[in-house]
Amino acid sequence: MQAWLRDLFDGRPTWINALMVFCAYMTFVYVPWDLFVKPVAEDEEVWLGILFTGWAAKVTTPFHWAIYAAGFHGFHRMRSWMWPWAAVYAGTVAFGMLVWPILYRDSFLVGVVAFIPFAFLTRALWRAETLFGAERVPLRERYGEWALVTGASAGIGAAFARALAREGMSVVLTARRRDRLEALAAELEKNFSVETRVVEENLAIAEGAERLVRAVSDLPIAVLVNNAGFGAAGRFDKLQAERLRDMVTVNCVAPMVLTRRILPRMREEGKGAVIFVGSVAGRQPLPLHGVYSATKAFDLFLGESLYAEQREHGIDVLVVEPGSTETEFHDVAGEIPHEGDSPETVVEDALEALGHQPSVVSGWYNWLRANAAQRIPPRSLAVHLAREYTERQTPEDLQ
Repeated sequence: MQAWLRDLFDGRPTWINALMVFCAYMTFVYVPWDLFVKPVAEDEEVWLGILFTGWAAKVTTPFHWAIYAAGFHGFHRMRSWMWPWAAVYAGTVAFGMLVWPILYRDSFLVGVVAFIPFAFLTRALWRAETLFGAERVPLRERYGEWALVTGASAGIGAAFARALAREGMSVVLTARRRDRLEALAAELEKNFSVETRVVEENLAIAEGAERLVRAVSDLPIAVLVNNAGFGAAGRFDKLQAERLRDMVTVNCVAPMVLTRRILPRMREEGKGAVIFVGSVAGRQPLPLHGVYSATKAFDLFLGESLYAEQREHGIDVLVVEPGSTETEFHDVAGEIPHEGDSPETVVEDALEALGHQPSVVSGWYNWLRANAAQRIPPRSLAVHLAREYTERQTPEDLQ
C-alpha cells in the first residue's frame, strides 16, 4: 500500500495532490451519491452563484461529475490541457462563492470571506503553467544511450525505433528480415544522427534470444522494447502445433529471456526501461485466438509484476496494450483485414505512460472495451461475446 501511495502522489506539489484527492472524492463518492441517492426534492446545485433546486439541479449534476472526472485525470497525469482550464474553473467557483451569499444570504462579508481562498487557488493554478506544460525528458537523458527493439522490421517495432531515435537514442534493430532492418537503420542514421546496429535473428528458435543477448553484450542497453510477436487466427484444433509452439516462444519465452539477461545491467546503472508490447487480447479469453490471448496475458502479468519489483531500483517497466493496429499482424495471423490505430499512436501512448503506471491500453475505445469485458459481464458470458467478435475477423474455413 505504501509503495502504491508513493507512486500515486509522486512528482506533484502537495497542493496539486490535495486537489487530485478532492476531485477523486467528488468523482467516485459524492457526485454519484448526489445523482443516484439524494432525493430530488433536496437537490441543490450552484453555478456561477445561481442556485438551482429540484430537477433543475439534478440534470446539471452530470456536468459537475464530468468536470471533476476530468480534473482527477488531469491532475493525476498533469495533462497540458489543465492550463488554463483548471484556473478558469476555479475562477468560476470563486465568483460563485462571492455572488451566492449576496443573492441568497444578504451577506456581502460572507461572500468576500468565501471568495478569498478560491481566488488564491485560481491564482496558483494560473501560475502553474510550467507544471502542466512540462516537456517529457528525452529518453536518452532519462535512461541512457542504447535501445534494443525486437520485431523492428515493420509496424509497432519500426515506430518504436523511430521514436527512440528521435529522442537521441542509438538503436539495435532485430528481426528476421535483414533488408528491412538495414533500410530502417540507414533512415535513422540519416534523419536523427544516431548509431544503429542490425542483428538478424529468429526469436522462434529456442536459442534465438540467447544469441541476441550475446550480439549486444558489448552495448549498455538502457531501453528494451519486447515487441516481436505474432498471432494465428482459427480454431485451436485447426492450427498447426508447430506454429502455436513458435508463438509461445516468440511472445513469451523470448521477452522473458531477454529481460532476464539485460535487466541486471540496468540495475547496476540504477536506471533503465523495459517495454512489453502486449494486447487488449490479454485481458480476456479470446476464442479463435486462444493461444495468442494467453501469451499476451503472460506478457501483461509478467510486465506488471516487474513494474512493482524494479521501480524502486530506477527501472521503469510498462506493458502497452494496443487493440487492432494497422500493421502486418492481420495478414500474418490469417485474419480478415479490418481497421485499426496507427503504430505511431500506440508508441506515443506507451512513451507517455512510461514511468507512470504498470500498463496502458492504447486508445480510449480499446480501454473501454477491455475494462467492460473484464468487469461487467460474468466470464461465462464474456467468452461468448468475445467469440462473436473474433468470428467476424476469422475466415470461415478456420472456424
